[in-house]
Amino acid sequence: MSVVTSEKQGEVAVIRMNNPPVNALGHALRVGLEKAFNEASADAGVKAIVLTGTGKFFSAGADITEFKGEMKAPFLPELIDHIEQSAKPVVAAVNGTALGGGLELALGCHYRVAGADVKQLGLPEIKLGIIPGAGGTQRLPRAIGPEQALQLITTGTFIDAKKGAAAGLIDKVADGDVVAAAIEFAKGQVGKPVRRIGEVKIDKAALPAGLFEKARGSTARHPSGPIAPKCAIDAVEAAVTLPLAEGNAKERALFREAAASPYARALQYAFFAERQAANLPGIGADTKLRDVKSLGVLGAGTMGTGITLAFLNAGFPVTIVETTQEALDKGVARIKDTLAQNAKRGRITEAQAQQRFAALTPSLKMEDFADKDLVIEAVFENMALKKEIFTKLDKIAKSGAILASNTSTLDVNEIADVTKRPQDVVGLHFFSPANIMRLLEIVRAEKTGADVMATSMAIAKKIGKVGVQAGVCDGFVGNRMLASYGNEVQAMNLEGAMPQEIDGALEAWGMAMGPLAVSDLAGLDVGYRIRKERKLTGEAAQFARVPDKIVEMGRLGQKTSAGYYKYDENRKRMVDPEIEALIKAEAEALQIKQRHIPADEIVERCLLRLANEGAKILEEGIALRSSDCDVMYMNGYGFPAWRGGPMWQADNMGLKVVAEKIKAYEAKYGPRWKCARLIEKLAAEGSSFADYDRKKK
Repeated sequence: MSVVTSEKQGEVAVIRMNNPPVNALGHALRVGLEKAFNEASADAGVKAIVLTGTGKFFSAGADITEFKGEMKAPFLPELIDHIEQSAKPVVAAVNGTALGGGLELALGCHYRVAGADVKQLGLPEIKLGIIPGAGGTQRLPRAIGPEQALQLITTGTFIDAKKGAAAGLIDKVADGDVVAAAIEFAKGQVGKPVRRIGEVKIDKAALPAGLFEKARGSTARHPSGPIAPKCAIDAVEAAVTLPLAEGNAKERALFREAAASPYARALQYAFFAERQAANLPGIGADTKLRDVKSLGVLGAGTMGTGITLAFLNAGFPVTIVETTQEALDKGVARIKDTLAQNAKRGRITEAQAQQRFAALTPSLKMEDFADKDLVIEAVFENMALKKEIFTKLDKIAKSGAILASNTSTLDVNEIADVTKRPQDVVGLHFFSPANIMRLLEIVRAEKTGADVMATSMAIAKKIGKVGVQAGVCDGFVGNRMLASYGNEVQAMNLEGAMPQEIDGALEAWGMAMGPLAVSDLAGLDVGYRIRKERKLTGEAAQFARVPDKIVEMGRLGQKTSAGYYKYDENRKRMVDPEIEALIKAEAEALQIKQRHIPADEIVERCLLRLANEGAKILEEGIALRSSDCDVMYMNGYGFPAWRGGPMWQADNMGLKVVAEKIKAYEAKYGPRWKCARLIEKLAAEGSSFADYDRKKK
């Protein structure tokens, strides 16, 4: 079937894009559109043209896979220019999502009629480290004004049909058949001069003073890195100062500048890596999912309430169970307060907040889990306690229920073995705050059923999480890598890098928060309890000395207004000389000579420890792919997507260079820097983690 069809309805030609699933503007579709428009333009019986899509999509934009190769004519910018120059009125019947090149295509039409149910109109290219490249930065400012256009283009956010109409992007919102409405609209334009957005002149005098300077000043720590936002602002400014043809040329040059940056490559890698993470070996489309409509959460602490909120927000009814009324009341109050705050900030309506809270059932009895499809345990990280809980759940839960542990480090095989249904047991490791953080590490135990894994991955998507599979080992993937990273941070602390220097170096590089600030945010007592239970020895015990003493001073982080830093009433962190003195005293006691550690060394040592541990995890089969390690770090550990993840960074550095650097650090610091065999092997072959992933497909 042709990806573009054309039919005449009276004097109106209806050109329809039909390239499932999203009407991506690949080469075949562009060829089809060019042919259809040429034929409609040449047909004397056609007085107007309507362009529309099929299904839920007008067009979701460019075919991103073409970014990796050479684009072929007809090119989208020229095709859009050609459509805009049509002497016959062209109306876009926006039947569904119009994003990126799809919205640029609609902007090239003379008018736009959108269905009332259209929710996604936008130019999200910035999220891939690039800018619109088919006239979007030139036509959108002319359609809705530079101020609104800047906001949409630099954030990549979407608006719906109603907001689009209010902004001037949409000419008519259709409650019924959008194509029929567009045909009627088109008939009304026959015989009138066509309106071309590209010919609109923007009144510079009417713009807010310093609009573009202020926009440039607000792009620090942009989630797309330093290049794309600057290019986007420059391009929109060109729409104000230049005619369309010159503005388009400027846009193309800026597009190429952004696309050539490592940040664009990293963001596009992140885009594909996240989608690849959902593909699990041995699990196909024919794997029957378990029906999960209700769930229970055991534990109303920080993690339990966060998990509960994640499911309530996704429309699931949740029963939350605690052992004491006081703990239960505190947890329920926290849930109610969070929903109320979200309503107050406009994230949800008051009615939605009330509806979600009404779906919560508090209880003191585990027996209330008897009819639940999924039960998630979220109690303290203690194996004996978790075994006791799963023994009880095995007797209480109905046949076919999924039993999940939110453990962050413990052996899920050992937990599953206390049940008579190990195939139903899985690790669902949420990240705090669980209602906000996107990562869900899905731990596949030895006997976890394929249907349980497939269902867990589907549930992750339903609750707005990025699900990534991990195997069983101490810390799984994310926290095992974190332990290696954390040890190096403690080593550098003792060597003379103060908390503000370590956090400052990593934050300047792009991390959302430095590791010691994160520890303060999470609560230093959590790690302290785990370390005491494990009875650390050797180098690990040495690295625990500073954080343990901080906790023993009663400093638990932000919740006590003191940890590695002091905090004011607004939780603003401040350097504390008392902690610097403690670090220096511990270094002296351990006979470690302190020195200044440059920021680039701090960053390099952290990155290499992460990548080296990730390589060991890959080698052992705990992670499926190196890209899965990166997806975890970008979605659960504050690693900037525009840096691509630690494994991507190692590939970008070159594994031969990585191996040499790691071996140099091993010679200086000893066994903790032992180079992963996989890195040595890939370096010797002149290969990469990306090659390793491809070979495993």
